[in-house]
Amino acid sequence: MNPLLLPLLRVLSDGEFHSGETLAQRFGVSRASVWNALQVAQDHGAVLYKVRGRGYRLPAAPDWLDASMIEDALGTHAGRFHIRVAEHLDSTNTELMRAAADGAPHRSCLVAEIQLAGRGRRGRVWQSVLGGSLACSVLWRFDTGIAALSGLSLAVGVALLRALRQSGADAVQLKWPNDLLWHYRKLGGILIEVQGDVMGPSLAVIGIGINLQLPAPVRAEIDQAVTDLNEVCGTRVERNTLLAALLIHLDDVMQDFEQSGLAQLRAEWLAAHAYQGKPVRVLLANGSDQIGTAIGLSADGALLLQSADGKQLALNGGEVHLTRRIS
Repeated sequence: MNPLLLPLLRVLSDGEFHSGETLAQRFGVSRASVWNALQVAQDHGAVLYKVRGRGYRLPAAPDWLDASMIEDALGTHAGRFHIRVAEHLDSTNTELMRAAADGAPHRSCLVAEIQLAGRGRRGRVWQSVLGGSLACSVLWRFDTGIAALSGLSLAVGVALLRALRQSGADAVQLKWPNDLLWHYRKLGGILIEVQGDVMGPSLAVIGIGINLQLPAPVRAEIDQAVTDLNEVCGTRVERNTLLAALLIHLDDVMQDFEQSGLAQLRAEWLAAHAYQGKPVRVLLANGSDQIGTAIGLSADGALLLQSADGKQLALNGGEVHLTRRIS
């Protein structure tokens, strides 16, 4: 990560033109160094205006993350979470897993302005856009063993659903086991990593990625249909406010999950399931697949399918696809 990148963009956030020479003098570097850093900014999705003789300008200031603003937006939940805002890092999940091993407290939340190597499920790369993505991870510690965490990603999905609908994204739906969809296009996802003993204690690092504003060049690099909150809501959603809403709803949902698993959350999840009652094909880890109709969830969060011959199957993992085109 170019160390000049974020300092330069913060200067350009005033909406005025700044010449390369002025910026170089301000930071004690060459004009070539300024140019190189701003090229990196564009690679990460930043939109820059460049005018010969006037310099560089950002058409709109990035929605910078601010720990104090997040705390203020948490209201009565302020103080329950330990929030750290990082300028840049490879992966919030990876960094928070390291911190967990070093004793990071329960409800630690790590959020980054930019992720350089964000991870999705099944080894995929999560594309992160400077100022246009929310990439965060939350550490949750449990007294129970790992087996009791079955269905955790579905519980987290309910929390995200509530927060997004509160933000105006009324038509957002869920895809088993951990995606957020809008009109069958991906809006966000969840990546959960767990550690612990069979009898407890255990911990989960809950990674959350949400698209707020994806420029066309970034969308072109993604190998699936995607959307962002700007498109869904028709207006800009502030990252600090959204993160606070996510944490508030996560806190509420996790209380239910710790007490009774998915029992109090399953109906809400199913009501938002984009593929409920639809024919699907589930690609399994061993390379085989299962075809059937998605008919529900088991008590521990397995996807229930009904096959063509009427048999009911419970799947605990896999990649789900519709078997016919949705218009």
